[in-house]
Amino acid sequence: MITALLVANRGEIACRIFRTCRELGISTVAVYSDADAGALHVREADTAVRLPGAAPGDTYLRGDLVVAAALAAGADAVHPGYGFLSENAGFAQAVLDAGLVWVGPPVKAIELMASKTRAKELMAAVDVPLLAPVDPGGATGADLPLLLKAAAGGGGRGMRIVRELAALPTELTAASAEAASAFGDGEVFAEPYVERGRHVEVQVMADGQGTVWALGTRDCSLQRRHQKVIEEAPAPGIDDGLRRTLHAAAVAAAQAVGYRGAGTVEFLVSAGGRPYFLEMNTRLQVEHPVTEAVFGLDLVALQLRVAEGGALPAAAPPQPTGHAVEARLYAEDPARDWQPQTGALLTLDVPDEPGIRLDTGCTGGDTVGVHYDPMLAKVIAHAPTRTQAVRLLARALERVRIHGPVTNRELLVRSLRHPDFVAGRLDTGFYDRHLAALTASAPGDEETRRLAATAAALASAVGAGSGPGPARLGAWRNLASQPQSRSYRCEPDGTAYEIPYRTGRSGIPAPVTGERVLAARSDAVTLEAGGVTRHFTVTTHGDRVYVDTAAGSYTFTALPRFTDPAERTEPGSLLAPMPGTVVRVADGLAPGAAVEAGQPLIWLEAMKMEHRILAPASGFLTALHAAPGLQVEVGALLAVVQDAPVQAPAPAPAHQEETTA
Repeated sequence: MITALLVANRGEIACRIFRTCRELGISTVAVYSDADAGALHVREADTAVRLPGAAPGDTYLRGDLVVAAALAAGADAVHPGYGFLSENAGFAQAVLDAGLVWVGPPVKAIELMASKTRAKELMAAVDVPLLAPVDPGGATGADLPLLLKAAAGGGGRGMRIVRELAALPTELTAASAEAASAFGDGEVFAEPYVERGRHVEVQVMADGQGTVWALGTRDCSLQRRHQKVIEEAPAPGIDDGLRRTLHAAAVAAAQAVGYRGAGTVEFLVSAGGRPYFLEMNTRLQVEHPVTEAVFGLDLVALQLRVAEGGALPAAAPPQPTGHAVEARLYAEDPARDWQPQTGALLTLDVPDEPGIRLDTGCTGGDTVGVHYDPMLAKVIAHAPTRTQAVRLLARALERVRIHGPVTNRELLVRSLRHPDFVAGRLDTGFYDRHLAALTASAPGDEETRRLAATAAALASAVGAGSGPGPARLGAWRNLASQPQSRSYRCEPDGTAYEIPYRTGRSGIPAPVTGERVLAARSDAVTLEAGGVTRHFTVTTHGDRVYVDTAAGSYTFTALPRFTDPAERTEPGSLLAPMPGTVVRVADGLAPGAAVEAGQPLIWLEAMKMEHRILAPASGFLTALHAAPGLQVEVGALLAVVQDAPVQAPAPAPAHQEETTA
């Protein structure tokens, strides 16, 4: 019987496992890096053990330190969560060798599924449908497009789509380098890329007595950089015949490796409805809550039950009910190539309503750092029908209050309301086709943003003049006085707003643009415009102002009257968009080199992602400050590209001997 469990992970998944442990009466042990010393999973655990350092390679990926921490804290079992060491057979064996219970599948099953190439060979032997592999060395135009994938690991690392043969050698090199950096294994394989394919998976749960459950289907097609963004169960538009085929293939895959515990068998389903095996994840998935909601199960509790030697409670799983949808809330900017964002998370407030579940590893007051995945939370909605679940989740996300780093919250809301998503027309190219429209200003949004900026200006004026007390006004309008103004920049798109207002003898400000002020105080403003009353909640942190409304939120930076000369940079400067590590620079890149607009020059790794720094225009590299291994802060100068080549210094004049007549 497990009495004390160490979770060899951090953040949201550690907190989620601890929740089940508390319900089962199991004490909990956390491990944490120096960067996570004050993290929520550390605060929630009964005991916590420090792993010195900050980078994953020095902390959460050090299996020897994690096992030592479990023994030091008196734990008798280890749960790996997902990511990090969760699919590392050597770590699982080390846990068992230390006399601890491993809450995961057998070591042999992990080994067999660890390499995607070996896993495909095994699946072929049990007639699981597969895509035919392609030899990159012998690929022809008829094989295009190709998908390059890392044999080890996942999460989109080491993955590339190749549509032109000329690009294949470069992309192979890049994919292999990224795979080696992420997983310590540079093996890459190629297979046909299925256009308009869907990512559909089956959750399996198996015990040690031969019972294997296939727990429905999940659709995880909405992805960015091959990483999932929105998931749902059951997968919409899957007929009974395809569902039976997927279930049978998933059970066959689990039985082929003697599986035990929770796992996921992933498939690519073509536009014609033909399934192909992708891989088996020998761990709990990030998206497991949608399956839990539909089947009324606690998958972590079942993992613990099986790890203790227990059987699944029945020969067949319970009947599913309703529909569940999950959205991953990331600290990232979708409009800027999904750049991860860092900084203080000042507020994270998700509505606590029936049908809504929140899984998170952070709260307001925490810091989003550079070392780990930028996911802040998962918000899950469960309702009797898909239409109801999607609508419930979109509305809940719309009402989330997040103050701090830029997030993908607005993108999630718009995605859930997009006609293709609403109709269940899903495939992995959704964001390739729709991202520009989903991140563009919506009709009418400009006026709403201007009103939000107006509310920010009025709240600031009230706070400066009369404190936070409320001022309720009977449709109060302008009084004669000299107009004043406050200026704001909307983040992250940079639109500037100058808000003029007048303050009468009562000390209450009112906009000169004619909106009626119904109430005003330093933290809330109510305006009537065009006969419509809108309420604005205003929160100020330094020069940042966060304005929350019933239909969304806006972030503004209060602008000083004069521009700070220190903000000026040399034309053509390439600045680091985030803190990170330079992993490589383009071959032959040096001052004086000619570059083309859009050419990748520098690769920066941050928050488990690799980001390319592109040449802003064609010209010449006049300065290079980046080198592999260099740690940089946001805004650091990496290079300069200008339209004139580097001028070599003029040679010194030759020395002339003094002569005499």
